[in-house]
Amino acid sequence: MKDNSEILRDAYGRDHAYLRISLIERCNLRCSYCMPEAGVPLSPKSHLMTYEEIYDIAKIFVKHGVNKIRLTGGEPLIRKDIPIILEKLAALPVELSITSNAVIIHKFIDVLKENGVKSINVSLDSLDRAKFKQITRRDQFDIVYKNILLLVKKGFNVKVNAVLMKGFNDNEIIDFINFTKDLPISVRFIEFMPFDGNKWDLSKMVSYAEVMNYVNKTFTEDKIERLQDAPNDTSKNYKIKGYKGSFAIISSVTNPFCDSCNRLRLTANGQLKNCLFSATESDLLTTLRAGKSIEPVIQKAVQAKLKVRGGMDTLAKLQEPKLHNNNRSMITIGG
Repeated sequence: MKDNSEILRDAYGRDHAYLRISLIERCNLRCSYCMPEAGVPLSPKSHLMTYEEIYDIAKIFVKHGVNKIRLTGGEPLIRKDIPIILEKLAALPVELSITSNAVIIHKFIDVLKENGVKSINVSLDSLDRAKFKQITRRDQFDIVYKNILLLVKKGFNVKVNAVLMKGFNDNEIIDFINFTKDLPISVRFIEFMPFDGNKWDLSKMVSYAEVMNYVNKTFTEDKIERLQDAPNDTSKNYKIKGYKGSFAIISSVTNPFCDSCNRLRLTANGQLKNCLFSATESDLLTTLRAGKSIEPVIQKAVQAKLKVRGGMDTLAKLQEPKLHNNNRSMITIGG
């Protein structure tokens, strides 16, 4: 189904076969690194993509080589037409996956299975109930924990995403790794990244090297196994020998993986972001609603993709607020 026009190849020769689609800007949690404390201005419902528009846009990307689609939010499962969206996208020749906070995912086990969803990423930043409530501003730890166990029991490939913040949950790194002892899950530690309103600064970040320092102090060298990373993988993957699961580190700040990036992001209001860190967007939805081809807009956006982190190619640039404060809050980009 791939088209020969190669509109998804950027100026650095990177082919983009992975599309992340945000379905909604709202969420049933209020995680501090994702959403400013005062909330965010939400797009009017009329400005959000309908399920037909999501499908029509996705179909164009698949035509040009996208073979993997991940649904994100906000919390994608609070969108009322999520069953229809899953059914439509499942008809395309893609690997379909979803990122969720797992608060209500137990209600969607059957519809996820019916539409071929095998891989689910669950956001969970603490294994401590009080800390969970502090960071999410909601008391939902028990149901999230229970639903992770349910997803494993039902045969899903589960990845648990934990954003690390110094002085908050960095003392849980080993607890998270031990979480993989009896469960076939992958815990992925994510370096805290700067977005509008999340009060980021470098001192709060726990780096890849710091995570591995915790690991090396706890486990002997012969117990730590470096796994083979998948092509275009964002993470460096490890496991403790004898454990059923594994752990990984996504080091977007200290060791960016931009050279092999194959991802594009579509926001819930139909804006294409060629990089998570990019402050610029390309309006696909207005073009689509005007009855015009979105392919030239896609090609122009992909060609404009910068080599590293939206142009922030050094830590010094990343620490300059004016370079990342024009970006959206994470909740309106899509996790």
